Amino acid sequence: MTTEPASLVHTLLTEQVIGVLRTVYDPELPVNIVDLGLIYAIDVDPQSGKVHIKMTLTAPGCPVAQTFPGTVECAVRELPDVNEVCVELVWEPPWDKSHMTEAARLTLGMFD
Repeated sequence: MTTEPASLVHTLLTEQVIGVLRTVYDPELPVNIVDLGLIYAIDVDPQSGKVHIKMTLTAPGCPVAQTFPGTVECAVRELPDVNEVCVELVWEPPWDKSHMTEAARLTLGMFD
């Protein structure tokens, strides 16, 4: 049981989830899914250890569309304070390169 304020515990768990997501790379690109802009929302409940992630893929026809959410789920589930993970694949808004960080665009040679 922690004595830290609830908002701090929420922030810390969210940061841990983001940290783990930064270790998950798109199978076709040398960039992690956070910097690619594939993560649209992260909702954590530190009390229950539940994490809900809304993410997309670079294209609806992506060959890993069926399996990649499970890969993301498994990575986040490894966190000690996480008991349940739900990864929701969403298509709105559609992904485009504007969702990527500047570092990701540089890595992929996508200069504007």
